[in-house]
Amino acid sequence: MIVYGISTCDTCKKAMKALQAAGHAPQFRDIRSDPLSEAEITEFVTEFGGTLINQKSTTWRGASDWLKASEPDEQLKQQPTLMKRPLIRSEDGLTLGWDESVQARYL
Repeated sequence: MIVYGISTCDTCKKAMKALQAAGHAPQFRDIRSDPLSEAEITEFVTEFGGTLINQKSTTWRGASDWLKASEPDEQLKQQPTLMKRPLIRSEDGLTLGWDESVQARYL
């Protein structure tokens, strides 16, 4: 299981702690220090489309008009922290965020 996020994200920290408490052994991947590959970006955009981009974030509000008008894959290449977090890869597939449905799946 891999949890993609950024090390300063409180939601990522909560998810890691809960997953570990539930007996999982998640690996954390900080997308700021270890950026997503082209293949990963394509896979994630194919799976989640525009919902992959967190349009409620401070990063989004500060983004240029050009970036906001770009496709999600280009947005992630230019500004990886626009990704909604956490994105979790498990043997069952991919999930995005840490809402009740995602928690029910893993906990």
